[in-house]
Amino acid sequence: MTLPAADTPRNTLPEAHGCCGATVKFDGASPAYRRVLALVIGINVVAFIAVGGGALVQGSAALGANALDFLADSATYAISLWAIGRSVQVRSGAALLKGASLCVLALAILGFAIWRAVTGAPIEGTVITGLGLFGFAANALAALLLIRFRNGDANVRSVWLCTRNDLVHSLAVAGAGALVLVTGSRWPDLLAGVILAGLFLQSAVSIVRQSRAELGAA
Repeated sequence: MTLPAADTPRNTLPEAHGCCGATVKFDGASPAYRRVLALVIGINVVAFIAVGGGALVQGSAALGANALDFLADSATYAISLWAIGRSVQVRSGAALLKGASLCVLALAILGFAIWRAVTGAPIEGTVITGLGLFGFAANALAALLLIRFRNGDANVRSVWLCTRNDLVHSLAVAGAGALVLVTGSRWPDLLAGVILAGLFLQSAVSIVRQSRAELGAA
């Protein structure tokens, strides 16, 4: 079997095969993937600062969910970067941690949306839409950088799933802002927060299942 060059993403093909015919998943151990992941972490930090500021000013459930997502991604991607090249147990454990953090994030978003439903005042749809589109642009750039690394072990796969979900998330935030602007109601913003919490929970379950399967195989 021809081995890839050190700087070549080893998951340009979804899977490789070991000498005994066992499937070997890309574990992120390439300089190209490390550079991309470090850049994606930077993108998420900048987006968190921008969207988080808007969420605080507006008291928006959708923007709050988006900001927390950027923050969580920055932290969990840093864990992914640290775990690269380590044992299967460590990498799968890192993915399990990310799955658990997504569950916590989903519950936090759901709780905030419920709190806003009870106590919240009308919010400015234009700001939500603008920051939602800003978040989409940031996530689109991250997705373009990561798309060639979308297949791999649980650690690598979880990074792609989070980024893919973030694209949907940001569009939902922008759409919620547009509906708030048109209807003059805060309910579209709150509904977007609830839907996004469900999306995070679904991703968390997927990541945890793959991580447990890899730990069992190891």
